[in-house]
Parts: sequence; C-alpha cells; structure tokens
Amino acid sequence: MKKRGIFVISIVMSVILAIIAFLYDKEIIKFVSSIRTDSLDYLFLSVLFISNAYIIFFFLTTLFLWNNNHRKWVLPLWFTSFFVIGIGYLMKIIIARPRPFQAIKGFYVLQIAFHFIRNNFNTWNFSFPSFQALIVFSALPILGKEFKKFRYIWFVFACLVVFSQVYFGIHYLSDVLGGAIIGYLIGLLMVKIEEKYGYSHVLMKRLGISR
Repeated sequence: MKKRGIFVISIVMSVILAIIAFLYDKEIIKFVSSIRTDSLDYLFLSVLFISNAYIIFFFLTTLFLWNNNHRKWVLPLWFTSFFVIGIGYLMKIIIARPRPFQAIKGFYVLQIAFHFIRNNFNTWNFSFPSFQALIVFSALPILGKEFKKFRYIWFVFACLVVFSQVYFGIHYLSDVLGGAIIGYLIGLLMVKIEEKYGYSHVLMKRLGISR
C-alpha cells in the first residue's frame, strides 16, 4: 500500500509538472536554447543518435534474449513498443501540435540535429507526444523486472534522451514529460498483464524460444 501511494503521488506530481511546463513551454525552450555550447551540442547529438528507435529496440531485444531466464519478457517488450508507437501516432494526428521551430518565430535549429528527424518529419509532423520519450520510458517497468540495477542507468539515459529533444528545439518540455508519463504507464500495464496472465511465457515456450 505504501509503494502504491508513492507511485500515485509520483504520477500526480509528474502530471502537474507537465501541465506547468505546458504553460511556460516557449519560455523554457528559449532559455534552454540560450545555454547551448559546442561541447553540449556534441554531447546531445551523440544522445540523439543512439536514441534512434531502431537502435533502442535492437539493444533491448538483445539484452533480454541474451539470457534464457530473461526471454519471457521479450514479447511484452515488443508489444509495449508497438503499442506506444500506435498510441503516439494517433495522439500526434489528433492533437496536431506544431514543433517549437515551427511555432516560435526566428527559433533556430541546428541543421545536423534536424537531420535526425528529417526522414520521418513529413509523416510525424507534430510535436506531442515525443516518440523517444514514449519508447525509452515504456521500457523502464519491464527492465525493472529482470534488470533492477540497470534500470537506474536506463533512467538516466532516458532523461538525457528527452532533454536532448528540448535542447535542440525538436520538442517542448511538456511533449517529453507527457510522452514519458504515457510511455511508463503503458509499460507498467503490460507488466501487470503479463504477471496476471503469463501469455508471453506460454507463447515463447510454444515457439521454442524459451524453456
């Protein structure tokens, strides 16, 4: 009960923070833009590169397939990834929020940063929610089941990923906070479903992927 109470309070506070961020999004992103340096540019460009959805998906899949004891969580991981992508796409189309560099007159985005989203920009041409935030935070509950220590490293990585989106003006702070909350809750839901029904463990056995 105590853990549940802490969880509820954390989610409520995160939602309140996202709402506050929404109210001051333009001021926040202008401030972040004002502290850019060459060193930080290189750092967050590296983070932006490795936060590619394909790289994250391949890395997490490999992590869980490496040891037979962890393989039962591969399918929940996949289902979570596909689900958050679908939810993210629908929300982008419905909400249709312009990205910061579209909405803020004179806002400058580094061309090399824009390069990382140019291939999907015409299709995913909206800001809320951040796909990267959805994906990296949706993995946290699943990582917590088998890699309890590593999930803290992943959390730090996830925070760097979402901040890089704000740093380069690709997303507002509320975009990444909203994506993080939604992604985490979806990941948690998938964990609860797996724990209750064990569907993936049975399917993995039938496929011969797990014993």
